[in-house]
Order: sequence, then structure tokens, then C-alpha cells
Amino acid sequence: MIDLVVSLAVLGVAVLLSEAIRRTAARFSPGAYWIYLLEAASTFQLCCCTHELKLLGETAGLELPISLTLTYTMTVIHLMSFREATCNPSGALESVCRGTSSARAAVVLIACQFGAAVAAQYFAASVWTLGLSEVHISHQKFGFRCFDPLGGTLLEAAAVELACAFTVQAAAMHVHKVDEKLRAHVIAAVITALVYTGGSISGAVFNPVLAFSVQFPCSGHTYLEYCFVYWLGPILGMASCILLFEKIIPFLSGKSTIGLDVAAAPKQKTQ
Repeated sequence: MIDLVVSLAVLGVAVLLSEAIRRTAARFSPGAYWIYLLEAASTFQLCCCTHELKLLGETAGLELPISLTLTYTMTVIHLMSFREATCNPSGALESVCRGTSSARAAVVLIACQFGAAVAAQYFAASVWTLGLSEVHISHQKFGFRCFDPLGGTLLEAAAVELACAFTVQAAAMHVHKVDEKLRAHVIAAVITALVYTGGSISGAVFNPVLAFSVQFPCSGHTYLEYCFVYWLGPILGMASCILLFEKIIPFLSGKSTIGLDVAAAPKQKTQ
């Protein structure tokens, strides 16, 4: 119980620190630089909290309902505090493909995300060094090492990451149909279900930058193998979801997005 309370306090500190950075950035760095600081602070929050939740889940032996409740609750908090931040390189790549962001801006954004992911590693290690709980002390004795996060083959893990990313992207694309007050809860419920379903195989991370911070330091596989699972899988999942819902389904139903774009062009000219 004490371990749980300490971890909850660590989660609270990470969220409050990140929120302070976001508000400070909004006040003193308006304009184009705001989005980069927002991404960095929000990605830092996501990675810090995931480090603590992962350690707590693997070491403290929490009951499944408690673990899933923590996952759901923290996901809701993330979604409600991140504002416009995606905390995911796939989101930056999607913006480039849709033409809403330049390649240069996406590169800077992704660099901020990975920088924050590394900072979260140092923050987590610094907190664990304090030995505030038995979980932290035990982890410190092993030199903060983590072990093979994959519970299946590389192909199985990559398939799980792809499927998870596909599902989350599909939920994000259709959540606007739900009442605004319920959207964060719907996405959180989807993510919690995916963590429960695929967590034992790949960890159900489906976020390249989060995996870089949390899973890549673990032993058991090479860097390239982790890239295959945690980078290629989610990116293909996101891309295939967009292709299915915005190209293939409209084409099969006779509502091609190309045709809509062409038809919309004369209207724009006449306005």
C-alpha cells in the first residue's frame, strides 16, 4: 500500500511539473515556439508516468483491477492536460502527409519529443535513487535494469503494436461523433482495453517515442529489433487506418475523396 501511495505521489509530481512548464511556456513563449514546448512538456509527462506505472506493475504485484484503473485514470489526465500535443511522432508524420505541417516543423517537433523522452529517463532514475519505497529500492539494487519486454516473437509483438495503433487511430478519427465531455473517457477506455489485451505480448505501447524511453533500454533484443516492433509497427498501423477510412472505404462506396476535392475546387473559385 505504501508503494502505491509513493508511486501516486511521483505521478502527481510529474503531472504538476509538466503543467507548470506548459503554463510558463504559454505565458512567456507565445507564437510558433509554444507548440514545441507543449510537445516537450507533455511527452515528458507521458514518459515519466509510464516509467513509474510500468515499475509499479512489474514489481509491486498489483491486482489487475487496480492496474487497469491506474492506466485509465492516468490516460484521462493525459488527454485532458496535453491540449494540442500529440506526444507521438506518428502524429507529426500524419500532419506532414495531410499538408498541415512542413517537414522541417515535423522534424523539430519529433526532436523535442525524443529529447523529452530522454529527460524522462533521467527524471525517473533520479526519483528512484531517493529510495522512497521498497519498489524503488529493489529497482535500484538491479541498477535500474529492465528485462525483455516482449512476451511473444518479434512478428507477434509488431503485429500487436500495429493493431493497437490502428485501433487508437480509428478511435481518434471517429471520436468526434461522441459528446465532447465523453471523448477523453472513450479514448482512455480504448487504450486501457488495448493494454489489457496486448500488454503481455509487446507491452501495448503503440507510440515510438514512448517505447524509446521505456522499452528500448531493456535487455533481450537489439536496437533494430525494437525499432521493428515499436517504430515500424505503430507507423504502419496509423498509416493503414488512414488509408482504409479515408481512401479505400470512400472509394468502395463511390465517395472517393479525390472526387470530392475536385468537385469542391469550382465552389472555392466562385466564392
